[in-house]
Amino acid sequence: MTTKSTSYLSAVLLGGSIAGLLDIVFAISFAAYNGTPPLRLLQIVASGLLGKAALDGGVPVALLGLALHFVMSFLWAGTFLAAAKVVPALTRHPVPSGIAFGVVVFLAMRLVVVPLSAFPFPMPFKPLATTLDLLSHTLLFGIPIAWATRRALAGRAPSN
Repeated sequence: MTTKSTSYLSAVLLGGSIAGLLDIVFAISFAAYNGTPPLRLLQIVASGLLGKAALDGGVPVALLGLALHFVMSFLWAGTFLAAAKVVPALTRHPVPSGIAFGVVVFLAMRLVVVPLSAFPFPMPFKPLATTLDLLSHTLLFGIPIAWATRRALAGRAPSN
């Protein structure tokens, strides 16, 4: 594997891991505040793949939900890396870029990914939950991915 490839993989793994961890900790905390146990939240995540049956799956399905969450985090980190290679300004300004990317991820997940999945519940836009979810995606998800990408691409000439 070339140094450049290693650097790209590092950006995806580091950014996706940090963003995924911060995002799931926020989600578990907010769910717990609203009376939903962590196991149930992770089963709800898995319901995007398995539908309503995920709610009866126990710990194995909760672990699947956690794995799916991180797979999505890595895919989003790879998406940002690909965009940053085309638009180098994204890494020169990681905070605003990360915030903007977080908004894109939030909207894509809410309006495209979740509705096209097997997720068995309506996706409401309750003001407090929506605002906190948007803040989580911008500050806890988008910015770490942008910083990890900046670190990976630092000092590299823009690719053509």
